[in-house]
Amino acid sequence: MLARTASRCSTKLRAAICQPCVPIAKPQCRRFSMPSTGAAAAPGAPTASSAGMLAPFTSELDRIAPSFRVNGSQIRVLQSPSEFYETLKDKIRNAQRRIFLSTLYIGKSEKELIATLQQALRAKPDLKLSILTDALRGTREAPDPSCASLLAPLAAEFGPGRVEIRMYHTPNLTGFRKKHIPKRINEGWGLQHMKLYGVDDEVIMTGANLSNDYFSDRQDRYHVFSSKDITEYFSNIHDAVSSLSFLVKPSSSPSGFDLTWPERNAAPSPLDDPHKFVQESTSLLAGLISPKTAPLTALDSTPAEKRDTSVYMLAQFSQLLKPDTSTELPAISHVLKTLAAPEYAKSSWTFTAGYFNPAPSLTKLLLSTASTGNTVITASPQANGFYQSPGVSGLLPDAYTLLARRFVHAVHHKKLDGATVLKEWRKGTVGEPGGWTYHAKGLWVTLPENNNPSISLIGSSNYTKRSYSLDLEANALIVTENEGLKKRLGEEQTWLQEHAKVTTIDDFAKNERRVGLKVRIAMMIVQLVGGAL
Repeated sequence: MLARTASRCSTKLRAAICQPCVPIAKPQCRRFSMPSTGAAAAPGAPTASSAGMLAPFTSELDRIAPSFRVNGSQIRVLQSPSEFYETLKDKIRNAQRRIFLSTLYIGKSEKELIATLQQALRAKPDLKLSILTDALRGTREAPDPSCASLLAPLAAEFGPGRVEIRMYHTPNLTGFRKKHIPKRINEGWGLQHMKLYGVDDEVIMTGANLSNDYFSDRQDRYHVFSSKDITEYFSNIHDAVSSLSFLVKPSSSPSGFDLTWPERNAAPSPLDDPHKFVQESTSLLAGLISPKTAPLTALDSTPAEKRDTSVYMLAQFSQLLKPDTSTELPAISHVLKTLAAPEYAKSSWTFTAGYFNPAPSLTKLLLSTASTGNTVITASPQANGFYQSPGVSGLLPDAYTLLARRFVHAVHHKKLDGATVLKEWRKGTVGEPGGWTYHAKGLWVTLPENNNPSISLIGSSNYTKRSYSLDLEANALIVTENEGLKKRLGEEQTWLQEHAKVTTIDDFAKNERRVGLKVRIAMMIVQLVGGAL
């Protein structure tokens, strides 16, 4: 089922990705200047204080990651799983040129989504489709029905010229490990975890995968970026990782597919030569994510004077970069470090992660800001995707409970009880009628004297140690002066807390919240898989 050949075309492909046939944009200055004395502020314009207080964030972010300036109206915030699904299907139906989908997996029973893609491809002869998933997750059930067997018929019907299905395989799982580690655990060595859903000149950034629960009763976040430049950038990222991935080909084998390694790929197979694979991956990806060398197009027609929002394209490709020049962790660390300055004492932040296991460095930074009115949102045990799961995965909610309790104790120890609270999100109980799970992740920052956030982080990352060492993540950091967008971000921050309740030290001390010896086992599992499954 798995055929591999050596790559000989990495140089050509790298040139194709790093030197697009579109003009490279000139550096875009970000001036958060104060209006002249006595000048009337334009409707929706930022106050002098908020504009000036953004400068310490953007001056360093400009050195960390590539970015584009857009108008805040080009970013739409979706609210529910069903709205996300209907929006995605609608955009697929109306696609004209291209569809690219980067995801951890597509649910093996998602026949409606596949039918929507088929209909679009049949109706538009020039339409092309590219799908990137993870090889370990996408083939886990084979030879039984799997993500790969679901997608292979698309390639069979429309041919390689129109449909390309790729599956990324970590270079960390080879040889003895790959042969003997069970499938339910082997994903702990690294996954393709990006969630980029692009159609023509729009891209949806989210943490949601493409399966029924994410379309119905699994709460996440979803931002639609209507920007040719942002979409083109993430399309380049998608194409680059695809060129480092296996090709799914339809087959008459019991599984219904084969994984092959095309000669045109940008590196040798990670299963044949993981060291060379990482070396070639570094050469390909480092230039795409650096603000000095990233291919920044100039396709958007928005007038310069209306571009009031910076969107920083962040990537965490640690397992593919030697040395590691990933941008997500440095960017979020800079934002939190900046909030430690005394002038941000009246700012506030909200941080959310469905699986509460933030990297230790982030926990330390969250507890070191000068901000007040801060909120952490995480899933309650009954809203955790692993609640009452069979086998060892059923222990994970206890592990996250322990981590949340430790965070609340750390808040109390630092005498920050009046500044920071932890809320647990719950809408019914998993497995019961009307029960939802919680998978949202992100950060919002509201500046002093402001009512709504000016900064927000959206994307695939779980902000765990694993996210910053093993998985492939893509995120967008929004820094805006647009009052309309700030209002939408504030509304998003509010509705995510509609089903969230403050959880205190006393709550964790109750008998039903106590955790036993089995949590030690659960913690070992969390350390292994990083809470990203």
